[in-house]
Amino acid sequence: MSPRQLINGLDIRACADRIEALQLADGSIPWVETGVWDPWNHGESAMGLAVAGRATGVHRALDALADRQEADGGWTGELGAGIPMDESGERIAPPAIPVTARDTNFAGYAAVTVMRCALALDEPRLMTRYFPMVTRALDFVMGLQTRHGDVVWRAPDAGQDLEDVDALKAGNSSLYKSFECGLRLAEILEQPRPDWARARATIGKALTAMPERFDRKGIDRSSYAMDWYYPVLTGVITGAAARDHLDAGWSDFVVADLGCRCVTGEPWVTAAETAELALACLAAGRRDTARALVSELAPLAAEDGGYWMGWQYEIGDVWPKERPSWTAGAVILAADALDALSPGSDLLVRHAPAGQWLKPGAEIRAN
Repeated sequence: MSPRQLINGLDIRACADRIEALQLADGSIPWVETGVWDPWNHGESAMGLAVAGRATGVHRALDALADRQEADGGWTGELGAGIPMDESGERIAPPAIPVTARDTNFAGYAAVTVMRCALALDEPRLMTRYFPMVTRALDFVMGLQTRHGDVVWRAPDAGQDLEDVDALKAGNSSLYKSFECGLRLAEILEQPRPDWARARATIGKALTAMPERFDRKGIDRSSYAMDWYYPVLTGVITGAAARDHLDAGWSDFVVADLGCRCVTGEPWVTAAETAELALACLAAGRRDTARALVSELAPLAAEDGGYWMGWQYEIGDVWPKERPSWTAGAVILAADALDALSPGSDLLVRHAPAGQWLKPGAEIRAN
């Protein structure tokens, strides 16, 4: 791929430049100049660099991810909501003590990050080098899976029961894909993990058969786009059922010629959600729709590189005034899946069947 090539009007080089401009000396990639770091968005950014062929930045990012991993396999990530914005939509200095969480979905995403980077750069040695990190991460996640199959969204506080921590539909859907990538790595490296296969299958069972497990705290999240399209994006729902699922929420979340709302009822379309929805459409077999969504991202390109987080279409302005590293990464990954810019470009839209890697005759029950 030529580094200057425009794909569907998207400047892939400018996206990669934006990510590299934010990457710190230790290899970590924060959201924006004022900070915020977590392993999921760091990984999304690293994968974008890999697709763009920025091997040095990828190697530094993977090393940083491994260096920051904690003894039990998890990571402590900062929460963007904990950094306030001023009235213009720019983040101000972060608090002295950041708001953090040890998010299970963020931890599991290391498996997707390693697999995608290794494929895009055609460097299988990365699989071997970072498989121990992936192993610790997925084992950490598996330790926070309830007997019903759902995984709580964060590590509990000391003395807190798992049932006192909620499980998130989008997060569990993402973990379904993370375990798939972990199992692919384990298969390639001839280190089978049947326990990961069972964990993946029971997550899928909980998502499809036990929706009440994702509303234990009585919080209605149906207005969030990620809860709508993530089960399709990650392969929990496939085929005709996936297309029906997308159709059911399309008018609530998609604004014609603008993109995907982050939240229903809000006049705000966001670049990352639009890019991810394009991936979900590809996974469901709707390539033309995916291409149209990606094309709609072009107006959010920033002159200084990367993409604005979103567009508030009632006031006709970008909001907030930030160009996150992970937004650039999501845009690159959507363009890659559409036009095969790098090896393994179908990883995020081609999914293994629910029963793959399970022993013949194994029965998965959601208790």
